[in-house]
Amino acid sequence: MPYHKDKQQAFEAAQQGTMEAKEWYDHLVKNDADYGSQLHHLKQEVNEAFEQINNALEVASEKQRKQLEQFRHDLKAIVEEVNMYE
Repeated sequence: MPYHKDKQQAFEAAQQGTMEAKEWYDHLVKNDADYGSQLHHLKQEVNEAFEQINNALEVASEKQRKQLEQFRHDLKAIVEEVNMYE
């Protein structure tokens, strides 16, 4: 597989992972009876997204690198917000 395609696929996986984590966070209901299960799934999504970002950073272009750092920043904000409620 060409190097450029690997780079693009890695970036897209990180982008998708971040979006999925944000969606889980947006739908997290703190007073819901299922909150613990939702929180567990959110944590899994966030961890997977961080892993995908780290993998993508290994091959990213400079433009992608800036976007990946923004994804990382967004995920850290989610983690901080969730930790405030625990």
